[in-house]
Amino acid sequence: MRLLDDFEGVLQADGYSGYSKICRENNLTRIGCWDHAQRKFVEADKSADSKTKAKKGTVSKTDVALSYIRKLYCIESNIADKTDEERLKARQEISVPVLNEFKQWLEKNAAKIMKGGALRKAIDYTLNQWPYLVGYCERGDLKISNALAENAIRPFAIGRKNWLFADTRKGAEASAACYSLIETAKANSIDPQGYIKHILDHIGEADTLEKLEALLPWNVELG
Repeated sequence: MRLLDDFEGVLQADGYSGYSKICRENNLTRIGCWDHAQRKFVEADKSADSKTKAKKGTVSKTDVALSYIRKLYCIESNIADKTDEERLKARQEISVPVLNEFKQWLEKNAAKIMKGGALRKAIDYTLNQWPYLVGYCERGDLKISNALAENAIRPFAIGRKNWLFADTRKGAEASAACYSLIETAKANSIDPQGYIKHILDHIGEADTLEKLEALLPWNVELG
């Protein structure tokens, strides 16, 4: 709540229920992430006890679900270099019919699959998140998933077990601040090492809020 206190716009995230409260109270638009929905079906496909095995010569339900999702991603790949207006038009004309067909398939098959299994959980998750998952089709500037954000934090997620020196709250907060600066510098196409040097060279003179804000990655131009 504190992090998004003055933020205006769109929050794209997974199905964690806490985001609904944040979006409602901060008047934010929430959209879902198809990577998370797809992951549920991939897990179902790998689960021996929950996978609906197809008869010889037929396709399993997990394969059908994944094929719908792959169609959506294929559409996005084909329109990646289009303008926002062109992407919106393509999504409304091509993606929305695929989504509608997929939803009908999910609703039809949900009742046929036992509760508690991985496939049923994947279907329930997707249907519960449906209003958010289709949100990207309402605009041309949004993404089908938040993979960019996940990729940005992946190095931290992989390495955190090696960084156990942050054994206090203050240490963890300090490291989080450093990682945030470095990853934000990368996101703004600034060399992280050069950016940190720039901060250290100038932060001693930053005695006002305006001077501190001038040191944020999107306000810095390195020579």
